[in-house]
Amino acid sequence: MLAIVLASHGAFASGIKQSATMIFGEQEKVATVEFMPGDDPEGLKEQYDKVLAGFAPKDEVLFLVDLWGGSPFNVASRIVAEHTERMALITGLNLAMVIEAYTVRNQTLAEVIPHLEDTAKAGVKHLVLQQPEREE
Repeated sequence: MLAIVLASHGAFASGIKQSATMIFGEQEKVATVEFMPGDDPEGLKEQYDKVLAGFAPKDEVLFLVDLWGGSPFNVASRIVAEHTERMALITGLNLAMVIEAYTVRNQTLAEVIPHLEDTAKAGVKHLVLQQPEREE
């Protein structure tokens, strides 16, 4: 089973984990890392290290991060670069992505990554309502 790290600026990661739990139920091996105002990258690395220490050394780990290029991404990407054989990272964290990740965690990272990218893209939709005609 994939271990999952939800990472964000602010409390977004905890909030999305809470929402996913309401919908899908409590999950094992899911942790959050949050980069709060006043935090620095070294403290963020310590948070990641603490979370990873709670997983088994051979676990495949999927990082779901809010934003490409932000501090949570930058620090996680350095960790993933050191463990490419068992870790991966996707940005654009959203609720549909997390719920779908829960449903496919028994698969390998190689199978999960393209599936979650498609799920995240498909989760963006535009509701089109027909506007009533105006009387002139």
